[in-house]
Amino acid sequence: MKKKVLSALISVAMVATLLIGCGAKAEEAPAAEAPAATEEATEEATEEAPAAEEEAPAAEATGTKVGVSMPTKDLQRWNQDGANMEAELKAAGYEVDLQYASNDVQTQVSQIENMINSGCNVLVIAAIDGSSLGEPLDMAKAAGIPVIAYDRLIMNSDAVSYYATFDNYMVGTKQGEYIEQALDLANAEGPFNMEITAGDPGDNNAGFFYQGAMDVLQKYIDEGKINVVSGQTKFEEVATAQWSTEAAQSRAENILSSNYADGTQLDIWLCSNDSTSMGVQNALEANYTGKYPVITGQDCDKANVKNMIAGKQSMSIFKDTRTLASQVVKMVGQILSGETVDVNDTETYDNGTGVIPSYLCEPVFADVNNYKELLIDSGYYTEADLQ
Repeated sequence: MKKKVLSALISVAMVATLLIGCGAKAEEAPAAEAPAATEEATEEATEEAPAAEEEAPAAEATGTKVGVSMPTKDLQRWNQDGANMEAELKAAGYEVDLQYASNDVQTQVSQIENMINSGCNVLVIAAIDGSSLGEPLDMAKAAGIPVIAYDRLIMNSDAVSYYATFDNYMVGTKQGEYIEQALDLANAEGPFNMEITAGDPGDNNAGFFYQGAMDVLQKYIDEGKINVVSGQTKFEEVATAQWSTEAAQSRAENILSSNYADGTQLDIWLCSNDSTSMGVQNALEANYTGKYPVITGQDCDKANVKNMIAGKQSMSIFKDTRTLASQVVKMVGQILSGETVDVNDTETYDNGTGVIPSYLCEPVFADVNNYKELLIDSGYYTEADLQ
């Protein structure tokens, strides 16, 4: 199976380079609808994360403690994920220990160890570096604590019980297809000039995003219809540590000064997510005077949606984190009640110790034509959020 082979290849690539947002397969297991939170999360996070619409059912194991480890508050999406998860778990009757690790691996290790020692019965972990949590995960396994890897697959640990995420390969595929359709690559003569900015090599998802897009666009590169002027096409060449806006901007500035200062037209900039896309847009604003290129993104961060409305970003992949949070809360309840846990993929995500049973949610793209329906009509944002 192509995706299974891809997963194995990418897992090897992750190790070689530092080890290094539902419904994909919706026909197999439709995504659960997001129940509404009945308690408010922290003041800061609540501003970022709207409540879901329906009330969550009370959990059978009321009072059971769930540890939720998020990587950072520096990116809007993690504030939303953490707030949604905390609110829904509390509404379902669980005690919640939510921690943010400031993008520091050792901080996350310590926080997870504290969760284990404080009596958490299930751990939900969005890893900073998917290959650096061996010791606390060994502790969790020894204590018999199930672990759900959240959004990012935790690598090289047999302590991971389940994985909940969006279909990450599909994210990249949709970005590539958007570029393909926006420029009518199947019929246009070209050539079109393109640059690529991928994600964190420590995040297993980054390879899937990159490969999904490149599997759409590579044939046009091979035909000469797309020209990557900088010559930087390999994942390790285009990766961005910690999804940093500043790092993406610095690299983009170097590419622009070296390859486009003479007036060469830039037609496409493939960016794996919104934080790196913002860095590229900052660089373009300061260093590029040609026609604005097609620029991709992911997460529909507020600042990026505003830029999308203003014509500075072409699209962003929308991953409704309310849906993912609801699915994880459901999985937690199933684990603690001894029920069969919902999964819809048992082939794709091998973390180096075996395939992890996974639930994949389906991403969609947002652009200037449909963002109101996806983001405002759904209650994800208000009109005021995007002013």
